[in-house]
Amino acid sequence: MKRESYRRQRKRKKWLKYTTFTAVAAVFAIVAGLIALRVYAQIAGAPPLTVPKASVFLDNNGNRIGDYYSAERRYWVELDEISPYLIDATVAVEDKDFYEHNGFDYSRIASAVLTDLKTQSMAEGASTISMQLARNLYLTFDKTWARKIQEALYAYRLEVFYSKEEILEGYLNTVNYGHGMYGIEAGSRYYFGKSASELTLAESALLAGIPKGPSIYSPINNYEKAMNRQAVILGLMDKQKYISAEEKSRANSEEIVLKNEQWTATKSISPYFLDVAWQEATKILEKENLNIREGGWSIKTTLNQAHQIAVDDAIEKNMPDSDLQVGFVSMDVETGQVTALVGGRDYEGSSFNRVTQAVRQPGSSIKPFLYAAALEKGFSPLTFLDVGETIFTYDNGRATYKPQNVNGQFADSQMSLAQAIAISDNIYAVKTLEEIGYDSYRDVLERFNLNFSDANNPSIALGTTENSLFDLTKAYNTIANGGKETKPTTILEIKNADGEVVYEYKKPKTEQVISEENAFLLTDMMTGIFDPVFSDYSPATGVSLRPRMTHTYAAKSGTTVSDQWLVGYTPSVTAGVWNGYDQGKTLSVQQDMAASKQVWIDFMEAINKGKPNETFEPPKGVEKVLIDIETGKLATESCPKQRMVYVKAEDIPKEKCSSFEFFDEDSWKDFLDLFPFEAFKGMFNNN
Repeated sequence: MKRESYRRQRKRKKWLKYTTFTAVAAVFAIVAGLIALRVYAQIAGAPPLTVPKASVFLDNNGNRIGDYYSAERRYWVELDEISPYLIDATVAVEDKDFYEHNGFDYSRIASAVLTDLKTQSMAEGASTISMQLARNLYLTFDKTWARKIQEALYAYRLEVFYSKEEILEGYLNTVNYGHGMYGIEAGSRYYFGKSASELTLAESALLAGIPKGPSIYSPINNYEKAMNRQAVILGLMDKQKYISAEEKSRANSEEIVLKNEQWTATKSISPYFLDVAWQEATKILEKENLNIREGGWSIKTTLNQAHQIAVDDAIEKNMPDSDLQVGFVSMDVETGQVTALVGGRDYEGSSFNRVTQAVRQPGSSIKPFLYAAALEKGFSPLTFLDVGETIFTYDNGRATYKPQNVNGQFADSQMSLAQAIAISDNIYAVKTLEEIGYDSYRDVLERFNLNFSDANNPSIALGTTENSLFDLTKAYNTIANGGKETKPTTILEIKNADGEVVYEYKKPKTEQVISEENAFLLTDMMTGIFDPVFSDYSPATGVSLRPRMTHTYAAKSGTTVSDQWLVGYTPSVTAGVWNGYDQGKTLSVQQDMAASKQVWIDFMEAINKGKPNETFEPPKGVEKVLIDIETGKLATESCPKQRMVYVKAEDIPKEKCSSFEFFDEDSWKDFLDLFPFEAFKGMFNNN
């Protein structure tokens, strides 16, 4: 008996010793773990609270026109800029002991672990606000134990280095409120069209319920579920003494008015333009060793809202009810600053930019650059060529090319360069290319930064080499600027999140691409497309727009089987329009083929309405002369098709279109010599 008692006593002592050792070891392990955790936190340092923020776009007058965000729309606001109701509602529903714990709610963790073990899943998370912030900032949303451990470590570091107010501010600025809205400011603006500081109790409780399941509790997706959750949150706020029962009752009965349609309608002006501006701003900041993805930038652009509204209205008015697409861009002549841009009919349907990304055959709209080369090779606006039906041979006689005019007809006599541009004669263009040579043409295209072909195929005179509308309009803008290079830009100024200017536009140095005289001659000839005096077997290509013109314009159209172009300018603004189908479908309906001209003239007339007419001023060395269109000689009263044409001084004609003028003595001389009567001769003398 004594032996058995001894054994039990010895066993108890052994168990007590083991238990004591285990307890001491456990305490030591916990203390060591806490010390190690603290040391880890100190070594790792404070995790950053910064997140990518939306960058704001401004127009050329500093008015807000939209924003840009990589994947999440968010605006960081200070805690004191957030409604106290929203703060209290969030704490009440997400983490009622937030102000007491050090990042972990041990009772909730224990309960969650038991539930997870029973269900063999990660059914409950037990995440505090600190842990959720850690996940929002640094981790993925995978439901794994490894992620939960990382989440806890980050949460501890946050609690060590930041105050509760800073953690709460970080959480409210990073949490997902659905529909791509991250952070309370973005959520408040999206749902209610107001700042987070203006939220009512009812609105705050509604928003606080969304993060639990943004797709489930968004009032846009499921209004009933959202309102039920709002009621639950108001009950928690009452229970936790954040609000009184009376406040709860009033909030439950308050009518909720959503304004997300207003947000959607006004979230940006000219989204295609903003894409281009974002890309340019990215390159600008990279040169400064800055990353645009940091967000928070304030980007002042070149967009002129009056111009953008004008083209949006023109497109809406003139585009047919079909799949016909449109591209449009306008630029300031002197600076190259892009004032408006439309890359397609529906940005949400397709963000593909048909101004900058699409390359198509420009057709006859390439001809001004062919004729720029011709002017350098001695042509003048009064250079005449035979433009009858012609078959051209090339490739050392192994191939032939028979160009057609748009209506299938040809002139029955010679034609001047000025008239050939006006009616877009194709025979004249190909003959010009043959006469000046392919290398001269390619040289000019290269100087204008336009694409060109290395093949000596006569069809390139008619615009068979693909170019973008942006590049083509830029090239026309250079002609409009007196032949001086213009470098398009969409950015005037960039400020960082602290309001510091990191970039400011300065007009770049420019080069003379073609002479000022030749640029002006091209401009003057391109005013001819609107003048019926140049009409021949085909009307001048822009004559249908003449009745609507109240200002002076220079322009050139281009046509292929699947593309319509019109690019032109005043002394101040250049605008280019393209119409066609994305898949290269043939243009066959007249309404499709007329859209580009109508969009262009509507835009030009809208932006110039009420302004005095601007005229193109000739440079020195260029003079105007009254010319007979059919002969290119000096016009007289007996030659009916007359027009004032500018030519270089050395190219002014010496001959008159007719040798007979009724009141000119020389015209009557041979006839009067037949008569001996001096009286008849004297009647024409000036004395």
